[in-house]
Amino acid sequence: MAERYGGKYSPQDDERDTPPAPRNAFDGQKPARAAGRVNFLFLAPLPLAVSAFFLDPAGLALRLVAFGLLILAAWLTREGVLAHEAYDARKIARRPAAPRKILGSLATGAGLALAGFVGGGTLNAVIFGVLGAALHLMAFGPDPLRNKGMEGIDEFQTDRVARAVGEAEKLLAAMKDAILRARDRELERRVDSFQATARAMFRTLEDDPRDLSAARKYLTVYLMGARDATVKFADIYSQSRSAEARADYVRLLDDLEANFTARTQKMLTDDHADLSIEIEVLRERLAREGVAT
Repeated sequence: MAERYGGKYSPQDDERDTPPAPRNAFDGQKPARAAGRVNFLFLAPLPLAVSAFFLDPAGLALRLVAFGLLILAAWLTREGVLAHEAYDARKIARRPAAPRKILGSLATGAGLALAGFVGGGTLNAVIFGVLGAALHLMAFGPDPLRNKGMEGIDEFQTDRVARAVGEAEKLLAAMKDAILRARDRELERRVDSFQATARAMFRTLEDDPRDLSAARKYLTVYLMGARDATVKFADIYSQSRSAEARADYVRLLDDLEANFTARTQKMLTDDHADLSIEIEVLRERLAREGVAT
């Protein structure tokens, strides 16, 4: 009877059957570049709101409007910084629909000008407004004003991918919200790992929108099933703490992560094969033209 070969350096069954280690949810993530400064913008206007109540009614109204403008500027800046980081994280990206950081600089200048006018007249308003807007723009920089990597890209396809990825992100967010009800930190990390794997597929699709048709079921059917399963599991586990239900859910996450990883790798392999074919065709054309390659 034939026997399986085995030895000290041969892979064992338990090693082959072991699922891959969970992916780190922070893979590819970078610390926010201006998180501390943005948070400070929400705190800096507070003295205006307090001091406004020690002024006459006109001064009170102007100071509160100035406070509102500065809070609006802080919100616009935060959204602009997030949009800029998302822009930098992608190889192919559109410029933001609205220049939020630039608008934040203008709102900062207007708020400071109004506050300066209440305290010292028109000259102070001009000085505070111009300096405030300029320093804000220097601190956070302008928004991206051009598309990146869009040369030769079908904009219709990129729009389709953007919509599909947006819907998929909503499903991931719902899945994350549901698992929080289970109150299990290890499961939360496993869901984060799966989300990191799914987002790796999203980035691959954004780099090559032609893969959308092959991957659409992953962005819809699979993620909807994962969300629904997570909701049901969280409801059951939060009440019964069933070890069997927990083990079944972990196996589901392992299967999903393996499938998403395999699909992403296949898309990358197909892209490499397409590139090899294009290079070979180009070499043949050059050879026919008598150009050495």
